[in-house]
Amino acid sequence: MTEQVDHRVAAPGRSNLDPAVLAGAESFARTWATAVIGSSYVPMTRAEVAEHLQALTEVLVHALHASPFRTAPGYEIGARLVEAHFTGTDTLGRTVQLLGDDLLGELGIQPDELMRSRLAALQGALAAGYARALRERTLAEQEAIRAAVLDARDQAEAALRASEARFRAMFTEAAIGIGIADIEGRILDVNQSLQDMLGFSVEEMRQYNIRDLMHPEDGGSVWRLYDQLTAGECDHYRAEKRFRRADGEQVWTHLTLSLVRDDHGDPQYQVAMIEDVTDRHLLQNRLRYQALHDPLTGLPNRALFLERLGRVFNNRARHRAGLCYLDLDGFKVINDSLGHDIGDQLLVEVGRRLDHSVSGEGKLVARMGGDEFVILVEGSKDTQDIVDVADRVLRELESPIRIGGHELTVSASIGIVERALSGTTAADLMRDADITLYWAKADGKSRWALYNPERNAKEVARFTLSATMPAALERDEFYVDYQPLVRLEDSTVVGVEALVRWQHPEFGRLAPDRFIELAEETGLIVPLGRWVLRRACEQARRWLEEFGDSAPFVSVNLAVRQSRDPELVRDVKRILDECALPPHHLQLELTESAIMGTADEPLEALRALSEMGVRIAIDDFGTGYSNLAYLKHLPVHELKIAGSFMEGLRAADEEDAVDVQIVSTLVQLAHALQLGVTAEGVETPAQAKRLHRIGCDTGQGWFFAKPMKPADIDELLRR
Repeated sequence: MTEQVDHRVAAPGRSNLDPAVLAGAESFARTWATAVIGSSYVPMTRAEVAEHLQALTEVLVHALHASPFRTAPGYEIGARLVEAHFTGTDTLGRTVQLLGDDLLGELGIQPDELMRSRLAALQGALAAGYARALRERTLAEQEAIRAAVLDARDQAEAALRASEARFRAMFTEAAIGIGIADIEGRILDVNQSLQDMLGFSVEEMRQYNIRDLMHPEDGGSVWRLYDQLTAGECDHYRAEKRFRRADGEQVWTHLTLSLVRDDHGDPQYQVAMIEDVTDRHLLQNRLRYQALHDPLTGLPNRALFLERLGRVFNNRARHRAGLCYLDLDGFKVINDSLGHDIGDQLLVEVGRRLDHSVSGEGKLVARMGGDEFVILVEGSKDTQDIVDVADRVLRELESPIRIGGHELTVSASIGIVERALSGTTAADLMRDADITLYWAKADGKSRWALYNPERNAKEVARFTLSATMPAALERDEFYVDYQPLVRLEDSTVVGVEALVRWQHPEFGRLAPDRFIELAEETGLIVPLGRWVLRRACEQARRWLEEFGDSAPFVSVNLAVRQSRDPELVRDVKRILDECALPPHHLQLELTESAIMGTADEPLEALRALSEMGVRIAIDDFGTGYSNLAYLKHLPVHELKIAGSFMEGLRAADEEDAVDVQIVSTLVQLAHALQLGVTAEGVETPAQAKRLHRIGCDTGQGWFFAKPMKPADIDELLRR
């Protein structure tokens, strides 16, 4: 039968190819033609073969650069090779090897990880398309052969010789191996393809029974199906099976075994059709290895690690397991300063050391990506087992690593989780190990940290607060308390400090130390601070309307991020205007470290606010390392001395001379700069008297009043 084959495969957009790439494709096509032209009978001239393969090469080039990337062109190329009769036993192997070894080089493409990955995927797709097309062609031949066998039985005596001749021709010339046996399994005949495949002559094969060809690792299901077939319970079955060759090597095959019945329907013969799929099987194994191993270090990758971890939890035979989640400290600095090549070599050496130091049954070292590695220990006895592994890894990484003339010292942070498998999942184990790794980094790096459920609960609560804070501001869950600022000379309330609180629906009343830091980390401190400022100014306006000149000013804390907000001056002016509050009734407090480290732009904002009439105060003064010469140039009106200096003045019977001297010096300094002084943390009458004697202008603390609601401030002002 003559098959008409379209030998031309048009490459999409050939004119768009770079001339250099096109030349490389032509060169590779010639090499490809030379490699496969002797492996198959193809009804084309050498020039036609080269032209056909060049078109396929251009399809590969477009597929390599396509976005999005697809493997379908590789599948189509495999099918077209079979259509063009490139079906020799070595054709696929030579093609796949040539693509992997020469294609990228001929095209002048840098063999980076992306291109290697794409090429491997196209190799696999090509093999799959080739195998599918070859199988379909083989199955068609099988059906024709089976029909011929059945026809031979049913044909009349006159047509028997012609039918036998046709069968013998197909039997002899078929590209797949064919064997015939009686119902007892004794081999009667085999064709040349099967002899070549297994390395036995037909005489040698006739000495065997089919069961003699059983491989030790054959699945039980294969032979159960065989027993059903010989019993006449089924007419055919298919399976993948290994055979041993005469030279001791093994060959992977796709086996189709069919039953031939006599005129009465009783089983009479077995016909085996055997296709050699060793190359495809080896390629699949290679592709699976590449898919499950890190191409840089050769270690198992994330996919293989998760597969192994899943098997541990599905089996649970070992009852316990532990993880060490490892991240290199400072790897980004090495990568950025010395280059990615040095960084890659460092990762290879680290992977080698980890694999060397962590060995034995039930242990797996995998690279999760980047500079992260994970160690799985199956069947751990207790936490100490995993701690010992972590200590061994840290010791292994202590010695310097020499790479390209550089002596590099590397350390690692390790998160450790060890627990019983019951009551937990693989996802829980991974999550907790990841969390613990970041605890180790936060605790100082170059160490391990052990998972702690209590610490995790606190972190979860902290995250919950952070996540719910934006909605809490919209739901008006925040409110403001006020603490009086009292003039020490006559105990008059001259101001109040606005202190934000959070009435959380789940955690109850939260003080600022529970959420202010979170607000600064998330950036919510700016809208929260703006809300507190507006609420405080609105309240100050109400006091001004009720108490007139005796109304207190409000002091509002300003976070560092707020002070750097370019909209700060506009926000303050707009709020003051909308509340009709004179600027001198507002005081903004910044910490000493924030205001001393203020850059030019934020400092200009503070000057603008000061010129507007807003008071500026330095909070917690004395706790930092201030440049006192710089202090006189700042737009500041008030110093609030930190409460830590007040402890030595608290006792009724004696005072700490050092604390007295420090406070006296700070007061004298402030007054020399014409600044007011407020003492924080005043808790006893003795403190208040001593501070007044020293010269402090204002006091704040529980001796005078705790933070209170606006209505309580009203009562205090009326008294």
